[in-house]
Amino acid sequence: MWWIVILLILVGIALLVIEILVIPGAGVAGIVGFGVMIAGIWLAYTRIGVTEGNIVLIATLAINIVGITLTLRSKTWKAAMLKSEITSKVNVIDTESFKVGDKGVAISRCAPMGKAMFNNKYIEVSALSEFIDQESEIEIIRISENKIYIKQINNS
Repeated sequence: MWWIVILLILVGIALLVIEILVIPGAGVAGIVGFGVMIAGIWLAYTRIGVTEGNIVLIATLAINIVGITLTLRSKTWKAAMLKSEITSKVNVIDTESFKVGDKGVAISRCAPMGKAMFNNKYIEVSALSEFIDQESEIEIIRISENKIYIKQINNS
């Protein structure tokens, strides 16, 4: 009977750990884990005896208090924390390669974002107020931070 009580309490603790580390929020795993630990303690009281039930209750509380104390220490999380940083930038525009007034071709449909080719280089562009079809001739009208704004050249 002892092995059932110990197994129930260990399964309950494992479910609580899974709830804290893997599944965010107060979900099913935490509630079931707490319930399984309660069932183990209740089983110790009813099947084994009151003294043994008290021992199981105190041991379970001690294990949970030690676990919570170790979890709340900052050193515990610093050991598990990812320390690398992302230093790269997305869509950095080479201002020497692209200038206002450059002419190019839309590689994909710009609705309003799309791909274009200027000076044999591909870049992501934005059309200000219109949709521009693929293979249309376009012109850079503005470069702002990490965006190139274009307009369609009317060949009429």
